[in-house]
Amino acid sequence: MIDCGEGTQRQILRSGLGFRRLDKILLTHGHLDHILGLGGLASTLGRWEALDELNIYGGESAMARVHALMEVVFGPGQIPNAGVSLNVIEAGLLFEGSSFTLTAFPVTHRGSGCFGFTFEEQTRRPFLNEKAEVLGIPQGPVRRDLIAGQAVTLDDGRTIQPEDVLGDPVRGAKLCFVGDVARTGPLHKAVEGADLLAIEATYLDADAALADAHGHITAKAAARLARNAGVKTLVLHHLSRRYRTHDVLAEAQAIFPETYVANDLDHFRVKKSGPVEKL
Repeated sequence: MIDCGEGTQRQILRSGLGFRRLDKILLTHGHLDHILGLGGLASTLGRWEALDELNIYGGESAMARVHALMEVVFGPGQIPNAGVSLNVIEAGLLFEGSSFTLTAFPVTHRGSGCFGFTFEEQTRRPFLNEKAEVLGIPQGPVRRDLIAGQAVTLDDGRTIQPEDVLGDPVRGAKLCFVGDVARTGPLHKAVEGADLLAIEATYLDADAALADAHGHITAKAAARLARNAGVKTLVLHHLSRRYRTHDVLAEAQAIFPETYVANDLDHFRVKKSGPVEKL
């Protein structure tokens, strides 16, 4: 989960997802509207003992605030006993699994230690079934080893190299999430080519000066970033209540048509083989 604002626990219950798989929370920054839900959520998980450990990740300033909040919830010195682990992060690789990587990149907002996050599927080489058939490669473990990049020896003594049956590398799906941000210029490289970019759009362009004063961006700025960075789909969030949703959407879509505004409990499916789907 990314960020944990007030009311997060209630929305998790409404979604039907439950808490069993919620063991990692990433924080974009430490402002209260992004961390206030941690107190109630951590207290609930601690009392229900739904998880052995809750890991929270964020910049140094965010972790200092979260530490103070957790001591209010559990008492001074009791955070480890509650199974809560606070982890200070820096830009770079955070996790790497067999199917995807998670990296953090720096974001300019008010204060230090603000981050965005990129989830990216591992680059893979597709298995060329037609070539395998021509070479007489049997189904089963032999093909699995070739897909894993291992040479194999067939029963007739022939050695088959992965390059004989694998296609050119194909980049996996890429999702970038940005919370509050004051400037989009430094983000172009980080979000380049993303299949989905989720980013704030707190203000409309008519209030660009107000956005700049408070360290936020406009829907227009978000759309320009998506267009210039070659993003496929843009999802806007963190809208000010002063605006109507369709006005925010209209401003962004005038520049970048493939734009959505996210509502609570919306689902978006990101896949490399086709366009992002709003379910």
